[in-house]
Amino acid sequence: MAELELTIVTMRFDAADPEALLAILSKYVVLTRMQPGCRNVDLCGSVTAPGRHLVIQKWDSPDAQRVHFDSPEMVEMAESCRGILAGPPDIDLWDGASAHDLA
Repeated sequence: MAELELTIVTMRFDAADPEALLAILSKYVVLTRMQPGCRNVDLCGSVTAPGRHLVIQKWDSPDAQRVHFDSPEMVEMAESCRGILAGPPDIDLWDGASAHDLA
């Protein structure tokens, strides 16, 4: 059985224009789910901080994640966020433990 390298990325956005940001991130999530190596993408809205959104991505490998960050979908999303964020997004890369690692 081949070993899986799960790569997780989180991107937190605080909106100056929440409706515009939600539209941009919704489109981005749908397009990202179709990218090679994408295992899952979720879009969450904060209950405690209105206008804050979190995108959680899971990738088959670090290489798939890096390719996506240079993709037209990622570039379009980033350019579309100009002027509608309250500050720069907080992007973090996580090492995902698999169920096999926990056995």
